[in-house]
Amino acid sequence: MSVEVVQFICLADNFGLLLRDEATGAVASIDAPDARAIAGELSRRGWPLTDILITHHHADHIQGVAGLKKLYPQAHVVGPRKDRGRLPHLDLEVGEGDLVAVGSATARVMEAPGHTTGHILYHFAEDEILFVGDVLFSLGCGRVFETPMDVMLASLEKIAELPPETRVYCGHEYTQANARFALTVDPRNLLLAERAREVDALRAEGLPTLPTTIALELATNPFLRAEDPQLRQALGMETDDPVHVFAQMRERKNVFR
Repeated sequence: MSVEVVQFICLADNFGLLLRDEATGAVASIDAPDARAIAGELSRRGWPLTDILITHHHADHIQGVAGLKKLYPQAHVVGPRKDRGRLPHLDLEVGEGDLVAVGSATARVMEAPGHTTGHILYHFAEDEILFVGDVLFSLGCGRVFETPMDVMLASLEKIAELPPETRVYCGHEYTQANARFALTVDPRNLLLAERAREVDALRAEGLPTLPTTIALELATNPFLRAEDPQLRQALGMETDDPVHVFAQMRERKNVFR
């Protein structure tokens, strides 16, 4: 299987994400933050739009769906079954374990509640690609809006079990800000410090910090390391339950500036 992924900034810091199946020419937009920007990228490349794969219901991920459907009425809109009442124009409702085709490329749907109750991920296992929406960010994770903290942690642990070489595409360019916070809770992590320097260099040149990989996030992302003794010691929470460690980090991140 061979696919190409293109990412570009939409709105302020959302990523536009296009996945093209090279065998058939089918193209999916992962979420739809900005119809004009996505249509412009498609036009520039001479690509059609055959599919729109929605991860969750937040406006900055779905507000471009209507505009894209006007321009590409044949585009097939896929989204989480559990959010059917909060999503527009769904042609296919999906949940855990369902398969979604983009041409000859196939994604397995993973339910990952926490940021929202209905959030899903698209895992193109043969291509070693995962689209995570706003559940996981490089060096961070999404805010927990609609579930208890343990539900979000379970979703992150589910992601962490995927093959380490999996390339991860997130919904926003948040890595630099996340790195600044991560260093405050995990200051002795040398790999994290190195990653933060790399991120600063990329952003100074106007380059994206994504995709990341599961392996890199397991080594440097504090929200995937709530059971790590070094991080727990730095937090003064050596004996705390991992859910409490995660919740405390998430609450600190919510107010971090």
